[in-house]
Amino acid sequence: MAGYGPVMEKTGMDREDQTTHFGFRDVPLQDKQTLVNDVFHSVAQRYDLMNDLMSGGLHRVWKDAMITALNPPRGDTPFSLLDVAGGTGDIAFRAAKAAGHGFQATVCDINPDMLAVGRERAIKQHRDHQVSFVEGNAETLAFADRSFDAYTIAFGIRNVPRIDAALREAYRVLRPGSRFLCLEFSTVDVPGLDKIYDLFSFKMIPPLGRAVTGDADSYRYLVESIRKFPKPNAFADMIRDAGFARVSWQALSGGIVALHSGWRL
Repeated sequence: MAGYGPVMEKTGMDREDQTTHFGFRDVPLQDKQTLVNDVFHSVAQRYDLMNDLMSGGLHRVWKDAMITALNPPRGDTPFSLLDVAGGTGDIAFRAAKAAGHGFQATVCDINPDMLAVGRERAIKQHRDHQVSFVEGNAETLAFADRSFDAYTIAFGIRNVPRIDAALREAYRVLRPGSRFLCLEFSTVDVPGLDKIYDLFSFKMIPPLGRAVTGDADSYRYLVESIRKFPKPNAFADMIRDAGFARVSWQALSGGIVALHSGWRL
């Protein structure tokens, strides 16, 4: 992945010698997951509040666009969603609200702190009969082949050490005719907005993170990780390489985020 996936020499090296990006730092591939886990352990309790503050509430609009694209059936037709890296349950709950009685969601996240927040929210929203929470790794999903009708991941895939492996796993667990949807920060394409966006991201978000969660470094990493994520066309190529067809993407809010789509046919 351009700027974010593991960097490997062509001679074929041991995994211990591979590196990847953690924000603007290069770190050993095997260390990245632990570093990411520490980030989300630190911010789990205030994660959704920070999303509102950082985006001015726009993350809700972006997530609604994802649910509109998902278009879960509204009747009793069985529909099984896998939401990866969705620990607090935001996407799963939105999908459940839009769907009918046949809807079931499994939220898979590697971070137990985020999952604990999600389980608590499910009970409060009376969605625990529709939404379940499972600790797991996006690179090695513990689900059978062809077991889900849709796969969603929102603002999570850039934190995965081996994104190509996660995409292959997404393809594996989807049934033929099912859809992959990924919502992720992207490249601002509006002149002038890019400079304002960079200024806000680097000068405002880390101090805001310190004020709300007591942790500026985690939000500095999250800002840096956005800049290391591939441009939309490059990420679309990665989705195709994993086996998906009819791959497309839609820029939202001037390119601040992109909604990526692919189908397992």
